Amino acid sequence: MKENVKDILSYQLFKIGDASINLTSIIFLVVFIVAVSALLRFVRKLIYRSNKLDESKKYTFFSLTKYITYVVSFILGMNMVGINVSVLLGASAALLVGVGLGLQSIFSDFVSGIVLLLDSSVKIGDIIEFDGLVCQVKEINLRTTTVLTRDDKYIIVPNSMLTKNSLNNWTHSQMNSRFEVNIRVSYNSDVKKVIEVLQQTTEKNTGVSDLPKPFVRLTEYAESALIFDVYFWTPDVFRVENLKSDLRIQYFEAFQQNGIEVPFPQRVVHVRDQN
Repeated sequence: MKENVKDILSYQLFKIGDASINLTSIIFLVVFIVAVSALLRFVRKLIYRSNKLDESKKYTFFSLTKYITYVVSFILGMNMVGINVSVLLGASAALLVGVGLGLQSIFSDFVSGIVLLLDSSVKIGDIIEFDGLVCQVKEINLRTTTVLTRDDKYIIVPNSMLTKNSLNNWTHSQMNSRFEVNIRVSYNSDVKKVIEVLQQTTEKNTGVSDLPKPFVRLTEYAESALIFDVYFWTPDVFRVENLKSDLRIQYFEAFQQNGIEVPFPQRVVHVRDQN
């Protein structure tokens, strides 16, 4: 009976080069893969349980640990079943060079993914702007990054696009960012009263940060209106256009209550009497 089991376990299933793959090798390989998976789950729990790291750093640290573990596990797994990885790579060197030349952009994306994970210039949850799009970073993988646009569309972006091109990271150092709303009022308006109304209305909005305090500037004497810019800070960078809309509505209501006129474009026409 024991000899039969031993014969079954040592039965050669197939052969790769000089390596003979039998049932015992396959069983060891499966157990090894299960053990590596369990190890990664344990490491993930340890990392995400830490209170010393923010969510983006936890994601970065675990991603790097996972990819390094995959590479090491692949090498150990191949050696476990009797396949010499160095010989395998050497034999396919010419093929790898040819494939590499054809897949330069993909390799560039992989390198860019490692750079993004290491230098933390772009992190999970960051609000970034590139190619005219304002997006929130949802996931960073080795080759691509998944972002969510303001109209709730997911876009898969090659990592090289984020490292080779300039982009604006609204939340790189802090979540609080400054924005502005442009307002026009009639030339008949009391300038100091307009500034007071805009200031008070902005400060009352719960979406606007208390510090730094919002402020108002008279920026231009336009053809038919005085132009004011209201500057404010908010942590809700991704949905700031909704906040701007709410502020404009509140400004309009406050102007009506205080008798401040929102002007229409005006033109002065001179009619020449030919007689």
